[in-house]
Amino acid sequence: MANVSYKELGLVNTKQMFAKAFKGGYAIPAYNFNNMEQMQAIVQAAVETKSPVILQVSNGARNYANATLLRYMAQGAVEYAKELGCKNPQIVLHLDHGASFELCKDCIDNGFSSVMFDGSSLPYEENIKVTKQVVEYAHAHDVTVEAELGVLGGVEDEVAAEESKYTKPEEVVDFVTRTGCDSLAISIGTSHGRCKFTPEQCTRGADGVLNPPPLAFNILEAISEKLGDFPIVLHGSSSVPQEYVKQIEQFGGSIPDSVGIPEEQLRKAAKLAVCKINIDSDGRLAMTAAVRKHLVENPGDFDPRQYLKPARDELIKMYSRKNIEVLGSAGHLDD
Repeated sequence: MANVSYKELGLVNTKQMFAKAFKGGYAIPAYNFNNMEQMQAIVQAAVETKSPVILQVSNGARNYANATLLRYMAQGAVEYAKELGCKNPQIVLHLDHGASFELCKDCIDNGFSSVMFDGSSLPYEENIKVTKQVVEYAHAHDVTVEAELGVLGGVEDEVAAEESKYTKPEEVVDFVTRTGCDSLAISIGTSHGRCKFTPEQCTRGADGVLNPPPLAFNILEAISEKLGDFPIVLHGSSSVPQEYVKQIEQFGGSIPDSVGIPEEQLRKAAKLAVCKINIDSDGRLAMTAAVRKHLVENPGDFDPRQYLKPARDELIKMYSRKNIEVLGSAGHLDD
């Protein structure tokens, strides 16, 4: 297959986007998506709130959608934004948790404007070696690279770790300098999936809902002090809204002890050096809650459009609120 540059698809990389976010004290939303409805909602919310946005896919999502279809969906996202009235969309197509040089290369060759190589489970020197290899190939194609130092706990698609290992501030300058990466994902207490913390790590309120421990802002501040205006990324940053958890369980689901990152902590991180915040589980929860509610209340419906439309509407509402109230990216499209 012939190589396709993201520029042909109308996409952008993250370089200017992150520089503006750092200066402006906000974070770029990076929303994972798996299907057309999620993508439509992400783009519509970005246009309505005048926000730059990162469309993010894991390898699992890419395999689910098909790499060729995904490429045209990304191009369609740019054209859709224009159709909705956005003259100059700022949309990134980003690989989340790329596990190998070969996968990152394949994504770059197929129109991705940004890739993440996740070598956090590798020994330190091996992480540097492969990250640098990805960076050299990516930069030759004007594609930006996110790397990771420290390990996030939890499960998300093909990424799993039993426990978190906080990023060591004393390693970050050496790592960033030697790899040449464009942004760095760090571990300060966030984690993947709908259960960000175990019940033992939390306190339980009178209503039975878990209250999570605070993020390690001391580590974030130490890293920021060492790296200056270098872009920091937070993974595993869904807030796991309890209204969606309750709705899913009300209409037949069972997802006990679901707990996320409090939104005020994410807003604080966005005002510091964090330029990109990853949100996946919240989209899954919003969509599932809306679908479950609709099918229980309308048992005769069998056309997917009947239950996917309210799910898409709920996603638009949620993404818009995140852009405005949590990430602070709303209104920054034309900075």
